[in-house]
Amino acid sequence: MAISQVGPRSHLGDSDSLHLSTLLAIPTPLFYMRTVMYPVSPAIALPWLRIQQVDLYTRITNLSLVALFMWIFALMFRRIFRYRIQDIHRRRQSKADPSPPQKWIKTIEPLHAFDYRRAEPHRYRPFHSKVHVRIGILRMSRDEWIKIDHNYLKHISYRKFLLETEQQYCIGSNPRSRLAIEELYEAIMINHLPKRFPNMFSLKGDIFTNHVTNCKYMIETRRLDDTYMLRVLAENVEEDFYFMCPDEDGEYRLHAFSSCFPQGILGPSKMGLSVREIHQPVPGYESRLGNGVDKHFKRMKPGVFVGRLNWSIQTDGDELFRPLAKNTGDPDVPDSIANAIVQRDILDINKTYLRCEHHTLTCLPKTKTVMFCVRSYLTPIQQIKDEGNGHALADACDSMPEKFGAYKRRPVWGDQLCGWLREVEADTKIRLTVADQTSL
Repeated sequence: MAISQVGPRSHLGDSDSLHLSTLLAIPTPLFYMRTVMYPVSPAIALPWLRIQQVDLYTRITNLSLVALFMWIFALMFRRIFRYRIQDIHRRRQSKADPSPPQKWIKTIEPLHAFDYRRAEPHRYRPFHSKVHVRIGILRMSRDEWIKIDHNYLKHISYRKFLLETEQQYCIGSNPRSRLAIEELYEAIMINHLPKRFPNMFSLKGDIFTNHVTNCKYMIETRRLDDTYMLRVLAENVEEDFYFMCPDEDGEYRLHAFSSCFPQGILGPSKMGLSVREIHQPVPGYESRLGNGVDKHFKRMKPGVFVGRLNWSIQTDGDELFRPLAKNTGDPDVPDSIANAIVQRDILDINKTYLRCEHHTLTCLPKTKTVMFCVRSYLTPIQQIKDEGNGHALADACDSMPEKFGAYKRRPVWGDQLCGWLREVEADTKIRLTVADQTSL
């Protein structure tokens, strides 16, 4: 089929014309977009480009190829940028409506007939797993976040005493934590306690009432300072709160705390530290847990609650407030462990306890602060043996890795306690005056 020439003849010869005719048969969408859909004047075309006339069938084929190319490009664009567009949309919605997501403010199941005086403490026995350095998190519901039992009034009274005498160790904050403190304060005092335990707490207007302690507190956060809100939290629940706020680099750091029952954690000295830096003394944390914990913090979503357990042996009484509790020393320094062994005496079973900590992690929806909540329990070691768990606890103590066992002060109490736990006679008495073991 002869192809007529449009426009003045260029300096190209017949061989060049045959070459351009061959090009016209090649399905190049951009070429056809230029020559078929948007023809230009030959006067401004490139010297080597000759505009050709094509039949109707070729035009339809070319248009179909162009449409296919554009459809494939749009599909790729949508797939690549879909998540980015969704993220922008969510941010716009959050600015327009700053209310928390429904998962966070979901209906809480009220306990109308709850009597704290008859409620037994949770009986956690985490030593059965015999796995020591691990994250071990499990999903939980928001209803399980705050726990109350028959020790409530006694422990709340002690927490108030500590806030008067040891406030510098119990609460702390800096300007970066202001919004997070307000958010947690409203979540606990407005959205949780009055709804979960309506016969213990009530909210009327701007006044929150604790009917167990007969104390009233203001709720409107705009009129309250950080210290007041942290004190109120400590005076109404037994959980300790550590505010891990994200910085500009996405690193979570401690910027506030309300902690009356710490175990080996001196709050003021930990301010501004990251999760890794806080757990730096724990043997095996960096190699086995560090990366996993960092990833888990970054994946935390509002409305999701997870829990884990930690345990230790406390051999010098039932004191819950232990911010200055010390390890035996660095597990890498044999002399520090040897000195601790020399100092040990005879174990006093009546002063020995299983200290169990239930850790809850959740993310606040507005500030994205990860809340690290700790609830501490003390169980007499005699009770553990009476339950028939003596052998299981002894096996768990023996299975601790060497450095981790040194960190837990096992060289001080290990032989005596494990021997006693394995004895058949439950009334065997041993005496000891040695410091307790610290927890993670």
